[in-house]
Amino acid sequence: MGGRRITGARGGPGAVPFDVVPNANNAAQTPQARHRVEPVAEDLGRRFRDAGHRLALVGGSVRDTLLGRLGHDLDFTTDARPEQVLRILRPWADAVWEVGIAFGTVGGLKDGYQIEVTTYRSEAYDRTSRKPEVSYGDTIEEDLVRRDFTVNAMAVALPDTDFIDPYGGLDDLAARTLRTPGTPEASFSDDPLRMMRAARFAAQLDFEVAPEVVAAMAAMADRIAIVSAERVRDELNKLLLSAHPIKGLRLLVDTGLADRVLPELPALRLERDEHFRHKDVYEHTLTVLEQAIALETEGPDLTLRLAALLHDIGKPRTRRFEPDGRVSFHHHEVVGAKLTKARMTALKYPNDQVKDVSRLVELHLRFHGYGNGEWTDSAVRRYVRDAGPLLERLHKLTRSDCTTRNKRKAEALWRTYDGLEERIAELQEQEELDSIRPDLDGNQIMRILDLTPGPLVGKAYQYLLELRLEHGPLGEEAATEELRKWWAAQG
Repeated sequence: MGGRRITGARGGPGAVPFDVVPNANNAAQTPQARHRVEPVAEDLGRRFRDAGHRLALVGGSVRDTLLGRLGHDLDFTTDARPEQVLRILRPWADAVWEVGIAFGTVGGLKDGYQIEVTTYRSEAYDRTSRKPEVSYGDTIEEDLVRRDFTVNAMAVALPDTDFIDPYGGLDDLAARTLRTPGTPEASFSDDPLRMMRAARFAAQLDFEVAPEVVAAMAAMADRIAIVSAERVRDELNKLLLSAHPIKGLRLLVDTGLADRVLPELPALRLERDEHFRHKDVYEHTLTVLEQAIALETEGPDLTLRLAALLHDIGKPRTRRFEPDGRVSFHHHEVVGAKLTKARMTALKYPNDQVKDVSRLVELHLRFHGYGNGEWTDSAVRRYVRDAGPLLERLHKLTRSDCTTRNKRKAEALWRTYDGLEERIAELQEQEELDSIRPDLDGNQIMRILDLTPGPLVGKAYQYLLELRLEHGPLGEEAATEELRKWWAAQG
C-alpha cells in the first residue's frame, strides 16, 4: 500500500497544524481543514531536529487527535537511540524515567503531559517466548508497519507536520474499521496479545473489526497461550472499563479467544430446554453488565463490572432438570464464587479485588430470600454485616440482575428492593450497622467471666455478636446477664 504525506503550513504561535480534522460524527475526514498539535509536541520536535534527529507524534496519539479525544498522554517515535533520547529529554522535561528503556522507550513528564519516546523498532515473539525481542529500525515506515492496527500506524513528523500514513489508517479511521498494516496473521504471530487489543479497541472506540482480522483471531486463538496472564488481564480490564464492553466481549467469545482466557463466559451459552423455560444465561449476563454500568455514579467501577460479568458462572455446573420440567441452579452463587476466585487468581488479579468480586458473586442472590418484604431486623442486620464495605455495589448488582421483560414483575422487584434499602437506612439511624459489634468487648468478657486471653473469649464474643445481630443493641447490663447465662450453660 503506497504512502501518503499531507503537509501542513505553520499556524499561529505555539501550535503546529496539519491538514486532517475530525468531522461532526467523530470520524476522520479527508484532508480539508487544519488541526493543531499540542505546543509541547512542537517544542520537543524542534529540540530533536536541532540535535540532528527525527521525531514524530505516533500511534494512538494521532488517532485520538483525529477523533477529537486526545488526552495528556503523548507517544512519539524517533531515529535517536535511547541514550540520545535521554540527553535531549533530561534538560527539558520536568521528570524523566527509564522503566521501559530495555524496549527502547524513555518516559517523561512536561507541563502535565506524560510523554513516551520510543526508538524506531521492530519486535516479534518466537513460538514459545512471552517477551518480545526488540531490534531498532532506521525509518519511520519500518516502525509503523510493526504497529497493531492501521489506525495506530499514522504519524505526524515534527516540527514540519508531515502527516505520514503509509498503510491507509486515515481511510480506516473514517470507516471506523480495525485492520492490520500487514497481514493479520503476521501481526498476531508477532504479538498474540494484539488479538485481545482488537476486542479492546472495538469496545473503546466502537469500531468494527475487519472480516479478515476476525478470521485470523479465530484461527490463531491458541497463540494467546504464550502471553503472560498479567498482560491478558490488563487488556481485559481496559475492555471492561470501556464505553462498549459488550461489543468486545462478544468478539472474544465469537472468535474463541474467551475459551482460552475466560472460559467461564462462553460456557454460559447453555442449550435451552425444549420448552424455553429458562433464560439464555449468556445473554442475561451481558444485559446484567449493561445494566450495572448504567447504575454507576462515580465513573467505571471494575469490581462491579467483574461481578456482573461473573455473577452466574456457577450455573453451568449446577444446572438440573427437575421432574416437573423446571430448570434449577441450586447454590450456583456458592459455586460461582469459587470459580470466580480461581479464574481471577489465574489472571493475577490483586488479592483484595479477588476477594471483593468473589464475595459479590456469593451474595448476589441473598436479596431473593427477602420474599415480599418480610425480612426481620435481624436478617437486615446480617445482610449489611455480610456485605460490609461492598453494600453499595451489592445494591447495584442485585438491581442489575433483574432482566425480566415483564414490566409488572420488574417494578415489583425494584419496589421490594427499595423497601429493603429503606429498612437498612432506618436501622442505620437507630444502630451502627456499618460496624456491628457486641455490647461487651473482649476485656469486659474476660473481667466478667474471670478468663485469660484464649479461645473461650472468642466463643463468648461470637455468642454476643449473634445476640446483637438477632436482637439489636442490648445494653451493657442485659448483655452481661446474657453472657453469664451462656457461661453457666457451658458447664
